[in-house]
Formats: sequence, structure tokens, C-alpha cells
Amino acid sequence: MKAQAIGYWITTALLCLALIGGGVANLAHAWGTLEVMRLLGCPPYILTILGVWKVLGAAALLAPGFPRLKEWAYAGVFFEMTGAAASHAISGTRAWNVWVTAGFALLTLISWALRPPSRIAGSLFWPGAQPGRTGAVAERTRA
Repeated sequence: MKAQAIGYWITTALLCLALIGGGVANLAHAWGTLEVMRLLGCPPYILTILGVWKVLGAAALLAPGFPRLKEWAYAGVFFEMTGAAASHAISGTRAWNVWVTAGFALLTLISWALRPPSRIAGSLFWPGAQPGRTGAVAERTRA
């Protein structure tokens, strides 16, 4: 197995474990989650919404196929984690909360960047380019 594939599966597995664990904890209103929401000034029902989306996002990232759905899941996870980091920073909760959520946002970016071509929905910048190939490399392979 190539190093990129190993890195992809390690980061994706860690990310999905965090999403599933956090999602289930949010849905169950587990100890600490409700208190954190109160500190952030959010209503308790936000936990249910976030819990559902975290579990669905993890399922989308792990499921075979559906590359466009995976793109949306990565975007949603990134927005959720960066929003959580910003909320923690602005509200003055412990710095640990900011660093953990920012770390998960970084993990999301790493998993996204290491995706194999079969999990890429298409070229990000050049329409018609082959998945996994960009710029001059894609132009030379088409010629």
C-alpha cells in the first residue's frame, strides 16, 4: 500500500471515529456536551442537529462511491470544526477546546488532500482535468 493511501486511511479513520463519537455524545446529551453548549451560549437542541450531521458526515466519508457527497461532507466537517474553534476562542472557554477543534479541522484538510482518485469528484480548478492530475500534467496527458 502506498504511503499516500496509508496516510489517507489513518487520517480518515481518526476523523470518522471523532465524528461518530462526538455525534453520539451530542445525540445522547452526554456529560459535558450540554454544559459546553451553555458556555457557548447555544440552545440545547443544537446538540441534536450537530449529532445527526456528524454521524451522517462520517458515514458519507466512509461509504464507497458518492464522490460529490464526500466533498460536501468534508466541507461540512471543516465548517463545523472551524466554527467550533472560533466559538470556543470568542467565548473564552479553555484553550484546549480551541486547539482540539482546530486540530480536527486540520485533520479534515489532510484527509481531503490525501484522497485517492476514486474519491475525488473532479478537478477543483481545471474543468475536464483528470482526477488527481492538475495543471500542466493534465494538459500533457490530454494531448
